[in-house]
Amino acid sequence: MNIFRIVGDLLHLLSFLILIRKIYHQKSCAGISLKTQELYALVFVTRYIDIFYNFMSIYNWILKIIFLGSTFTIIYMIRVPYNHTYDKQGDRFQLLYLIVPCAILALFINHEFEVTEILWAFSIYLEAVSILPQLFLLARTGEIDLLTGDYIFTLGGYRFMYILNWVYRLSTDTYYRPQWIVWISGVVQTLLYADFFYYYLKSKINKTKLVLPS
Repeated sequence: MNIFRIVGDLLHLLSFLILIRKIYHQKSCAGISLKTQELYALVFVTRYIDIFYNFMSIYNWILKIIFLGSTFTIIYMIRVPYNHTYDKQGDRFQLLYLIVPCAILALFINHEFEVTEILWAFSIYLEAVSILPQLFLLARTGEIDLLTGDYIFTLGGYRFMYILNWVYRLSTDTYYRPQWIVWISGVVQTLLYADFFYYYLKSKINKTKLVLPS
């Protein structure tokens, strides 16, 4: 494990904390896409289906539990106590447009044609595009509050740090073999954040509100 992997994991954990804090303290889930959270839930469930029989390390196991628990906590907060603040009209991205292509891709492009490997490949493909409903929702609303912006930035930052982690391992670990499914999906995922990163950093440098072009 290297510094890029550790920072990536910390950013991922921080993204959950920021979002839960935002919803709880503002008593509102305005600007948050329930559909993106549901996609992430599907990503984690299909990826961590082996959580009870494939133990890699206590670190890895704890992260899996936190990711699953945090995601379902956020979904509960949006669906139950703060549902009256949820923008159902704005959050209307059709999830099947993402789920079906990812499922088909996983059936044909995977490391091994068995259930767990197909589900793992599906989760990798789906994670790459799960942020799209959130980005579409923000594009419709335009102005983004501070915590929502921080949440998306840390979420995108986690994937960027993972790419640096893979590059580092490739250059220093002679036993490391690139997983091209993961590499290509990770690059696609990071590129989807590129436009947001630009406007986020611009707002921070200029000390202005974060506004995305509609």
